[in-house]
Parts: sequence; C-alpha cells; structure tokens
Amino acid sequence: MAIKNVQQLLAQQSGKARVDAISTTAMTGKDYGIIYFLTDSVVSSIIVSNIQSVTGSTEENVATSYSAGATLFLDVTSITLSSGSALCYYNEIV
Repeated sequence: MAIKNVQQLLAQQSGKARVDAISTTAMTGKDYGIIYFLTDSVVSSIIVSNIQSVTGSTEENVATSYSAGATLFLDVTSITLSSGSALCYYNEIV
C-alpha cells in the first residue's frame, strides 16, 4: 500500500504505524514505506518495489551509506544493514 495522502504520511511519521527497530538482521518480506536511520548506517542490500528500472536507475544505487537522521520514502520489501540502526515504518496505519 503506497502513501495515499499527507494525513497518512503524518500518521506514519508520528508513530501511528507499526515500526521495526532494526540493526544488522536481514528484514525480508516486509511492506515498509519509510526508513529512518537512527545512527550512521550502511545498507548492504535493499529491495525497493517502486524504483523504476531504466538506464542509470537501480536498487543498487540505494544500497549505500546514510548519516543519522536520513530518511527514505520508498516501498521497501527487504533491507539489510551491515552497520548502524534504523526505524522501519510499515505502510499500513494501526
């Protein structure tokens, strides 16, 4: 489920959605809409369903280093960190 409107986005950002607090355990089979990095983190692998596969645009470009406080707004179904920690917000609202 994609974010449908500003109200849904604000509900997720204010903690009204389910959240996984992750570190280096692989998280697969998920439906995340927001990834918020708590500490400096390195994403070793990620699967994003809404990245358009065209020349120069790949999921591998998202698997990189992020500073604490960085936020991704993507439809993530799998993510693995090699270091750091993040809050992963599910797309649905509780």
